[in-house]
Amino acid sequence: MPVYFHAIVVLPTYNERENIEELLTAIFDLNSGIHVLVVDDNSPDGTAEVVVKLQQYHANALHLLNRSKKEGLGQAYLAGFSFALAAGYAYICSMDADWSHAPADLCKLLNLCAHEPIDMVIGSRYIAGGRIVNWPHSRICLSYVANWIARVITGIAVKDTTAGFVCYRRELLAAILLVPIVSVGYSFQVEMKFLAHQKQANIVEWPITFTNRVKGQSKMNRTIAWQSFLHLLQMKWNSWVGKMKPFQ
Repeated sequence: MPVYFHAIVVLPTYNERENIEELLTAIFDLNSGIHVLVVDDNSPDGTAEVVVKLQQYHANALHLLNRSKKEGLGQAYLAGFSFALAAGYAYICSMDADWSHAPADLCKLLNLCAHEPIDMVIGSRYIAGGRIVNWPHSRICLSYVANWIARVITGIAVKDTTAGFVCYRRELLAAILLVPIVSVGYSFQVEMKFLAHQKQANIVEWPITFTNRVKGQSKMNRTIAWQSFLHLLQMKWNSWVGKMKPFQ
């Protein structure tokens, strides 16, 4: 049986009504058997209502986790990951809901992650073959600098530390979630890779094309960027205070 039949994609959403139906349709049109969990932070634009409408066409394959308020990307992912682990999925993917990541690349990440001893596959913009489409030069520069800072602070060799397109083997994800996660916003992505590194996981990067959103508004701003930097420092301090053990 293909690996996809044991896989789920976690999609955190907040005001993604303009994107969610088309994205979910594209994922299910892959006919791969991949399941989807939408974690919605009480979007005022009715994102959850669209998901509920689509559930009638994808029984048992499309799940919705309604949260009472917006608490940040990290908390949404943690709730989604806990759901996926409890449901018994062998492979859990994270993915943006704004079309930054191509649904067709899900199969590539899953196929790689199914090959032992790989524990985590990252859809990477910053290795050979990866690229970014329709981002302004200022945003690209900011991303490069943010990734450089993250690598310096964490000491990990991952090129795209801030990537949100990731496939986890369940054993690794379960081990990571035993550790308190300090990040709330976009530094969550860096922290997850840092914790995987601390667990001595086998991490692989796969080149993808990252496309800037066309519909809806980005949630990134200067406040979130600054908070993410502070969380990186806190994360590194926590790693000095307490040594982490491999998950194997």
